[in-house]
Amino acid sequence: MELPKTFDPKGMDQRWYDRWMEKKLFASLPDDREPYTIVIPPPNVTGVLHMGHALNNTIQDVLIRRARMQGKNACWVPGTDHASIATEAKVVQMLRERGIKKSELSREEFLKYAWEWKEKYGGIILHQLKKLGCSCDWDRTAFTMDDDYYRSVIRVFVDLYQKGYIYRGLRMIHWDPKAKTSLSDEEVIMKEVKSKLYFLRYKLEPTEDLSRDTNDAWITIATVRPETILGDVAICVNPKDDRYKSLVGKFAFVPLINRRIPIIADEYVEMEFGTGALKITPAHDANDYQIGLKHNLPVIDTLNEDGTMSEAAQLYIGQDRFECRKKILKDLEAQGHVVKMEDYLNKIGYSERTDAVVEPRLSMQWWVRMKDLSKPALESVMKGEIKFFPDKFINLYQHWMENIKDWCISRQLWWGHRIPAYYLPDGRLVVAETPDEAHQKAISDFGLSISELKKEDLRQDEDVMDTWFSSWLWPFEVFHGLSNPGNDEVKYYYPTTTLVTAPEIIFFWVARMIIAGFEYMGEKPFTHVYYTGTVRDTLGRKMSKSLGNSPDLLELIDKYGADAVRFGILISSPAGNDLLFDEKLIEQGRNFNNKIWNALRLVKGWSTESVNIDQVASGNILAVAWFESRLNEVHRKIEELLYEFQISAALKEIYSLIWDDFCSWYLEMVKPSFGETVDEYTYEKTLRLFEKLMQLLHPYMPFVTEEIYHQLFERSAEEFITISKYPAVNIINPIPFEEGQKVKALVTSVRDLRNKNQIKPKERLKLFALEKLEDRISSLVMKLCGLSSIEKTSGDVEKTFSFLVGSQKYFLESPHRIDSAEEKSRLEKDLEYHRGFLESVMKKLSNEKFVSNAKPDVIEKERKKASDAEEKIRLIQEQLKAIASQE
Repeated sequence: MELPKTFDPKGMDQRWYDRWMEKKLFASLPDDREPYTIVIPPPNVTGVLHMGHALNNTIQDVLIRRARMQGKNACWVPGTDHASIATEAKVVQMLRERGIKKSELSREEFLKYAWEWKEKYGGIILHQLKKLGCSCDWDRTAFTMDDDYYRSVIRVFVDLYQKGYIYRGLRMIHWDPKAKTSLSDEEVIMKEVKSKLYFLRYKLEPTEDLSRDTNDAWITIATVRPETILGDVAICVNPKDDRYKSLVGKFAFVPLINRRIPIIADEYVEMEFGTGALKITPAHDANDYQIGLKHNLPVIDTLNEDGTMSEAAQLYIGQDRFECRKKILKDLEAQGHVVKMEDYLNKIGYSERTDAVVEPRLSMQWWVRMKDLSKPALESVMKGEIKFFPDKFINLYQHWMENIKDWCISRQLWWGHRIPAYYLPDGRLVVAETPDEAHQKAISDFGLSISELKKEDLRQDEDVMDTWFSSWLWPFEVFHGLSNPGNDEVKYYYPTTTLVTAPEIIFFWVARMIIAGFEYMGEKPFTHVYYTGTVRDTLGRKMSKSLGNSPDLLELIDKYGADAVRFGILISSPAGNDLLFDEKLIEQGRNFNNKIWNALRLVKGWSTESVNIDQVASGNILAVAWFESRLNEVHRKIEELLYEFQISAALKEIYSLIWDDFCSWYLEMVKPSFGETVDEYTYEKTLRLFEKLMQLLHPYMPFVTEEIYHQLFERSAEEFITISKYPAVNIINPIPFEEGQKVKALVTSVRDLRNKNQIKPKERLKLFALEKLEDRISSLVMKLCGLSSIEKTSGDVEKTFSFLVGSQKYFLESPHRIDSAEEKSRLEKDLEYHRGFLESVMKKLSNEKFVSNAKPDVIEKERKKASDAEEKIRLIQEQLKAIASQE
């Protein structure tokens, strides 16, 4: 069957994916093979495929496909995260479009709508990952609110509470007014913004030494949040500040509302900032709250949960906090309280989920004590039991773990794992896995009778847990490690092998999974952590919908094919470093597809015959042996790179091997002339070499490689490249490799001379050499350069162009008179180049730091470069002398 002239991935991608699924090639069950396990970082059920997902999941697929071909029991577990904040926002929006308010619904009614939304939209991103070619075991798809998973999350909460790690406390927290929920420290993104620093004066209460009519009857403070003055309960100065010593113990009045507040002293105040006088608003600043506790100050919360002003503010009630800021400034100015305004750069916290400006808020929340719980997780990484790639993230991890804070895990939402705390009518509480257990525990703990406390008297906590409190169990609970302890699957697959994730969730998720793994499985959850970079546009900006710089991945897949997209996203994405994405990279992937396809068409178009091959003279024998050596060399390098998780660098090696060495050189070496045949030995070896290349490339570009794998040879219905045996690294044969490299160098030099001197390719020329070339080398050079013969000479040959290959001198016959001036100019340019090269090498070798730190083989290579350059310089100088003597 004749192959199509152009490669078209449309239809082919889906056809092969359907066949892989039909044959259950991605399914995994425990057996006697070595497991290779990856658990997917569960995307939100609200998610759709974007560039970050493409990068992260393509890398996982490369690793899992390679492991599968290596004969390991490859298991890639997919799944999704319920994403409390994001999903609840989506459901609220859906209800609003239907004319329904959340406040009008009971919790149970709302959750019915939430599950309806999840069932309709929750699996979209997983279906899209199939379009990308991800070879997950889809039968294992997990969800963080599956029944067993849900029960395990509740069990962990109860267990940690009983161990004293979980507690309930009134503390200052980060509040998201848009989502109306608390946030952990890690869910707050600090952004530097341009603000205004407002200098506001407060009237001082008159005393015997302080007259109403003097200028001293005011004290000025500086703030970036004038709306919070309505919650002021004191003014604080440094006790060492001579400007204010006489005012400590006196009182001032809050502008507009005339609340009488004390002036206190505390060393916390920086005398150099602003005016050195600090307004204290305990309800709206974490540091102010600590000062308030120390000085026994009241707390006045002037904000509602949605960021509007509360009744406690007395003014602007119900108005948005930022609208209030504008209005209060006008009123303060009208009453003479604004002294001045200055431009001010400061950092403001934004919600990682909603991008709303976060408010500090005093709130009763549930917390996890992290210090002792996290110790094994820190040790495992520092000892190298868990390896980070790149390892630069170890220091970041260490710093966070050594300075870890308690984790706020309660969220004021309905969608999620509900906190298993049950309150008695008098406010006392018990923590238990079920209402029945809570009822029994309350009766037992508090010495009550069943008649004194009925089950319906208990009220369960309204809050749900932080989403990350469920996903930190992911590596073992996807195998039911907690819901069914010690089962065969968790014993086989856990700990997992590799985690691929983004560095921005190193604290959200990676650290916490390690903590949970040691606490509940007694060992690490994974061995390797590969951190991807952030996908940015060509201007260095992070991809985002708001900037309009994030392409539609499904459209790209439809336009170019999944292989081209995978190639484009991986070819320039080194571990831990950001990727500058350009659609041209995907075009490069498409062109690579076409190059491979055209190579297949070329090879399959050859006709063969059984002939006896002269093992000495045949250029094809050398070509095959050279490429086998080259392939083995690159394969060894690829494996070294992949061992260090340098996935992008390994792809570049494969790309160059196929495009340059195989397509541009090898196929040209063995290609029969027009109308001629190729011997069966060469044809069979070419197909096998092609097959091996496709096996090396398959983890990166699975669809085109599967298609070509089946086009190269007739295959049974059970044969697929995705489960074929990954090629072994063979020993490199240095002799044919060096001879092949010599052929390439000679051919390149001759072709360059032809081009520079405008000699037509059809003109048959002679080549003279000072050394006798082996027949297998001569036959290839003659074929590729269009030479009539290669002859040995004992000295310089007239009417020829001379050139060097290594340290050997050659002469190419000229069909026309040689311009000695041009030849001299060319040689002088070559001389200048080699002198510059020698200088750069010698500079490196004279660098003591380089010589002391470099490996011996690296230093030896540099010395060899220097000696080769010196020899080339000597030979060129001899040629220039010869030209000079003829002038």
